[in-house]
Amino acid sequence: MKAKFGSQPWFQENLHTGCISTKDALKFSLIYPLENLLECKSSMGSFRIRLTYTHTKASKGDEKCSDSAETCKRRKIGMSKFITVPMCYEGERPFSNSLENNSSDCCEFLLEKANEPCHFTFFCYRTPFYFGGRYLKYSRNVSQTCWIIDDERMGEASVEEIIGGNILQACQGDSFKFHAAGREDIDVRMLGPGRPFLVEVQNARHIPSELFVKDVEKSINNMKNKLVRVKNLKLVGSEGWDLMREGEAEKQKQYAALVWISRPLKDEDFQCISSHKDLKVLQRTPIRVLHRRSPLEREKIIHWMKVEAIAGSSQYFLLHLCTQAGTYIKEFVHGDLGRTHPSIGSILGCRAEILQLDVTDIKMECFLA
Repeated sequence: MKAKFGSQPWFQENLHTGCISTKDALKFSLIYPLENLLECKSSMGSFRIRLTYTHTKASKGDEKCSDSAETCKRRKIGMSKFITVPMCYEGERPFSNSLENNSSDCCEFLLEKANEPCHFTFFCYRTPFYFGGRYLKYSRNVSQTCWIIDDERMGEASVEEIIGGNILQACQGDSFKFHAAGREDIDVRMLGPGRPFLVEVQNARHIPSELFVKDVEKSINNMKNKLVRVKNLKLVGSEGWDLMREGEAEKQKQYAALVWISRPLKDEDFQCISSHKDLKVLQRTPIRVLHRRSPLEREKIIHWMKVEAIAGSSQYFLLHLCTQAGTYIKEFVHGDLGRTHPSIGSILGCRAEILQLDVTDIKMECFLA
């Protein structure tokens, strides 16, 4: 490298530390010749070209010198609208040595010269785009993600398919991943400001603009079935994922539940329920999810509750409550055979059942509020 590029300004700039890694040496030897050849400058961007060199004999020889046989087989070059290189190695074992060091230690890493050509392939792709927003779910027969049991679909659709499918089709990507700040049951509606979500689109052929994102939002909201609606859809960086996860553990959720109790509602019941502030509740994993969740005991907080009477009915009422993230609301109402304590049933001293449940607000200020 020093003999070939020592007089070049870029080489002198990158040699200020006195040593250079194998990775950087290869990167420098490729970037600048490519810039001259293609008459453009390198920079970071979303477009990537992966170059893969495979040489059977050289790879076998490398196994004797290094624990990582993949080091010499794979090279990644990133490109933007100019040329983007980082040279990204997967499973790389970095090796640095002073350019002035002529000791025999370096010889241990030298490979036998290959006289046969290697096999070369390349693959073009784009780094993921992230769409963030909030969704509302109006149906009690729509799951959050595609739910199939024994080859039979549960529910008529899923939020994941409706939102992610439309975004994927518009971006002409290979695939997508749907992420949400928590989830609601299939029979629970998501109302109010909506639940934060991210859609990660892999290898999009169409670069989304601000106007494009607005058109995608309109197309989802104008669907005939009106099962799902999105709000505040926008392009976000990969840091949006971290922001959503940071706020998920601290968020509060508000619910409205239609509740039935086994005796007529009394005037003192209104005051009894509303008097509980920051109520600590111990919940063992509900029976209905024991087949897929660890049998643990979790402490959750009910921040506040209030009761709204229903005209003409003495055993039905609307329960409005604000809880800590991760609280099982259905079990908090009926007690789950004593696995959740206290519960609405134990507080009122009667049997209680939840008939309908809606999420009305998710307070998560750090992400698309």
